[in-house]
Amino acid sequence: MNEITRRKNFLPVTGELTSYLDQFGRCHALPATYGELRGFSDSYPLFDKDGNATHWSSVMYPREVQQQLHPKLTSIYSLLRTGELLAVPHLYIERVDFCEFGNSRPFRVRVVNQYNDNYDHFYVKTADASRVYGLELEHLLSPNRINYLMHRDGTLVEEHIAGVPGDAFIRDYLGRPELNRVRLAKEFVKFSERCFIRLLGDMRSYNYVVDMTPDFEEVQYRVRAIDFDQQSYEGRKSLYLPQFFKENNPVVQLCSSCLNFPTMKQYQEEERSLISRRYLSEHTRIQALLRCMKRNAVEPFEKVVQLRAELGQFHNTHLFAACQNMGEIVERNLDLMLGRHLE
Repeated sequence: MNEITRRKNFLPVTGELTSYLDQFGRCHALPATYGELRGFSDSYPLFDKDGNATHWSSVMYPREVQQQLHPKLTSIYSLLRTGELLAVPHLYIERVDFCEFGNSRPFRVRVVNQYNDNYDHFYVKTADASRVYGLELEHLLSPNRINYLMHRDGTLVEEHIAGVPGDAFIRDYLGRPELNRVRLAKEFVKFSERCFIRLLGDMRSYNYVVDMTPDFEEVQYRVRAIDFDQQSYEGRKSLYLPQFFKENNPVVQLCSSCLNFPTMKQYQEEERSLISRRYLSEHTRIQALLRCMKRNAVEPFEKVVQLRAELGQFHNTHLFAACQNMGEIVERNLDLMLGRHLE
């Protein structure tokens, strides 16, 4: 079983990656930055609806700071959702939360519509190169589209990804009699395949959500990553396979009981085919992203050496031996795993 015991090193966003983000509409001059949100004066623990402690704390700002900051945050929300930097008058900031637990030490901002009390969230973080690469690869290769923006000072703004957190889903939903066990198992196999093809690591149960959509007869499930800090960073191959995290054991057991090996292979091939279609349609942009990864290697080289050796052994090939950075490894893994689907 996998275990990550050290906090990941922060990897700076390079000038070439910033230029890439600017070219594809991700880079904006934001009215508020991560540093400004760090200027809170007090905080108190945040509890969930059942009274249990969370990793989040609600923060408070001096009155004069709050009066200036909140309109900036509603403007950022408008930019994220509509592409226009407007302080919408009927939106207000109900709460700003801070999490010391995560690698990016994020702020979560709750925005409320005063006409109907409907609310939404977005996150403000410190940009990390691995996370930016992970967000882009998720947007380009997965069935999900990702909304995020970056300020040139390194502030990263991300939309909220809706769904039941994986740990809560395992605890509260997995044992329910109405659960469609086969459909959930199928989705977890496909999710695992997506992670390994593009080398997204650390998919412990609290780093993904399960989105449940009622269909005309049954419920459809989709597993979505919500943490991209470990995009092609670690050296161990198994860290890119969600089934090797002990937190996911109940789902792994579900898959083993519901699916035989030929069925699992079928679902893996289906996912490779779908990723290949996205790869071909976004080929120019993906190649530009991979060039940034290869030219601006910032990951520890010892992890590159370890991962290229383990992937070479897994694929039974020497094609990884010459890789000098994670960008080359990701590119080679995509080519090998998508293979005939790209022809």
